Amino acid sequence: MNQGQVKQNPIPLTEALKFWAKLGFISFGGPAGQISVLHQELVEKRRWISERRFLHALNYCMLLPGPEAQQLVTYIGWLMHRSWGGILSGTLFVLPSLFILIALSWVYLTFGQVPWIAAIFFGIKPAVTAIVIHAAVRIGRRTIHNQALRWIALGSFLAIFILNVAFPIIVAIAACIGIWGGKKYPQYFQQNSSHGSSEAAQHLPALIDDNTPTPEHAQFQIQKTIKHSVIAALFWIIPMASLAALFGSKTLYPQMAWFFTKAAFLTFGGAYAVLPYVYQGAVDQFQWLSAGQMIDGLALGETTPGPLIMVVAFVGYLAGHIQHLIGNSNPFWFGALGACVATWFTFLPSFFFILVGGPLIESTHGKLSFTAPLTAIAAAVVGVIANLGLFFAYHVFLPHGLGGSISWISMVICLLAALALFRYEKGVITVLAGSAFAGLLAYLSSILLGA
Repeated sequence: MNQGQVKQNPIPLTEALKFWAKLGFISFGGPAGQISVLHQELVEKRRWISERRFLHALNYCMLLPGPEAQQLVTYIGWLMHRSWGGILSGTLFVLPSLFILIALSWVYLTFGQVPWIAAIFFGIKPAVTAIVIHAAVRIGRRTIHNQALRWIALGSFLAIFILNVAFPIIVAIAACIGIWGGKKYPQYFQQNSSHGSSEAAQHLPALIDDNTPTPEHAQFQIQKTIKHSVIAALFWIIPMASLAALFGSKTLYPQMAWFFTKAAFLTFGGAYAVLPYVYQGAVDQFQWLSAGQMIDGLALGETTPGPLIMVVAFVGYLAGHIQHLIGNSNPFWFGALGACVATWFTFLPSFFFILVGGPLIESTHGKLSFTAPLTAIAAAVVGVIANLGLFFAYHVFLPHGLGGSISWISMVICLLAALALFRYEKGVITVLAGSAFAGLLAYLSSILLGA
């Protein structure tokens, strides 16, 4: 594929946007599940991007603070359709979950715990566990193709599971191993372009293939870098100044804007790395919501599409709604504003990292000095995802801790979901729908047996 073909771009922006919008509604399973869906759709089925270029972009996004799946969508959208393509693809990935969480947050505060909704959540949680484990296996097959990378993955798993080592430290150690190994043993740290793709897909050319030259708009230019940096700064300053002018600089919304800006730069390793920070600030420091409400928000975040860090929309909604509950006939709009503020300031840095940093990353394509540490990091992340799967399994199968009873129904639902994913290769939506139905069925059965 030559550069002229890239410029003509056989995929129209409108067609790409339809897919990005659909993706926003089916992106369940956290970052691991979302990246797995992206790989299946873009690399294996549609061939919009080759395996090697996909991994190159993914490894960069894994280095960044923020939701890596959303950043990967933004990166590929930008690579295909310039800055607007990246902005629109990244936005469409987030918007459905924002609207859904605003609606669910309103239902949560207005109607409390509805038993049949709780039953659906009960069924979905074990399915999410299976989806994360399935994604860890898929990504492991794609990125771990020699013994050295297997040892890195195992080491990262043990470091986080047994020693509780912080994710940024694991990333730093893996990067150092990759830098050293790329010089001493380069054969172990080459990116593998065929792992994880089907046999047919490996031989089909992709729109953005291994040897496709970087399109002109994705090439590094200092003037463009300065321009995008200034625009990003204005998109932070203007909303912040507007909130301070409308509500006062020391009131809830400017406070939230600053808090979630800081959180956005601490989300190395995805949402679970930053949740303790969000919990500490929202519950202990600012007392926007209670500890129980924060846990319920996590459950909603886990069972809705989009990045798990979208739990910040739940936090923002509850903060705005509860603070304006007294003296206002309809606090919904204050809650919705809080959700939008939390989302805007959490995700704005992600667009900045891609649109400003992307050209630099494209210039490193194929250079072992850059790809070796990223290959090592990708292997380490597999171990972290495996730990996340165990974390989910523990809390789903033992909801009351080691001293409590085992949720056998959750174990059965998880096994059936895993069977559907591994054996029958069912889609994420099908598995989640079936698991939600199973949870509802279990609830109805308990009512009938109780009667």
